Amino acid sequence: MNSTWNQSVRNSIKTADEANRKLHAECFSEGRFPIKIPLEFADKIEVGNPLDPLLLQVLPSTSQAQEGFSDSPLEDEKYSPMRGVVHKYPSRVLLIASQVCAIHCQYCFRQNFNYEEHDILANWRQIGQYLQANTGVNEVILSGGDPLTLSDGKIEKIVKSVEGVEHIKTLRIHSRTAVVIPNRITEQLSEILIKTRLKVVMVFHINHPREISADFIDQVKKLQFLTLLNQSVLLKGVNDNANVLGALSHKLFASSIMPYYLHLLDRVSGAEHFLISDTKAKEIYRELQNNLSGYLLPKLVRDEGGESKSLVHPL
Repeated sequence: MNSTWNQSVRNSIKTADEANRKLHAECFSEGRFPIKIPLEFADKIEVGNPLDPLLLQVLPSTSQAQEGFSDSPLEDEKYSPMRGVVHKYPSRVLLIASQVCAIHCQYCFRQNFNYEEHDILANWRQIGQYLQANTGVNEVILSGGDPLTLSDGKIEKIVKSVEGVEHIKTLRIHSRTAVVIPNRITEQLSEILIKTRLKVVMVFHINHPREISADFIDQVKKLQFLTLLNQSVLLKGVNDNANVLGALSHKLFASSIMPYYLHLLDRVSGAEHFLISDTKAKEIYRELQNNLSGYLLPKLVRDEGGESKSLVHPL
């Protein structure tokens, strides 16, 4: 296995031939969204099981385009006042912190996003001015790509820049890298986040309990001074089961991470095979409600690219 997280990102599985060979499979072919699977994640996939829920998340689609699916279902570009910034909600601004992900999830709603035009490090002067001028903004969200594919030095630079805007109180970081490559949670990263005056919220993206490895549980202890949340996507064949979702909530809580959102699928082209009907989703969620204490129950939500996420009421 790789000795550093940087090596893990570089040495990921990136072709169909390599994926078939290393996973002893014959199901991979090149799709519209490139393959990228860290070896740490690949090792969790059950060899010989074509329906393994971790495998399905990284397996390129062969499905045909369907009506109602598009390349940009949330219309991020529509809410981008300048390069690197997505400003949908009055009190918070999302920054495209990185162009890179450690893993390519085949349901990703930003798989067609033009990252080259939205690099915040290259456009920070204008972004800083924008943040200073928008005094109603009290929270900055680092997204991407994945912010934790940046070096600790670059993350520190971003944190200090945001910290310099007096009216910003909260920094939220969305990451899947820390889950699929746990040694990305370094001592230096921990120190950066503990020293800032900002209230830091780390939002992980975990869909299935098997993604929570012993290594991740150990590494995430370095971040337990932060607010730790998780968001999942409800995916056909992956976690469309109340028992699986319940096990995920319990395993998150045991790791000091609170279940936060359970998203209905963003209808991006190429992800049609992951779609679960609203009726089925509500059935699963009602069962989940009956099985879990309230604090373990994530909110079932749909993001339609408008001004706010909408709660999906199962009753």
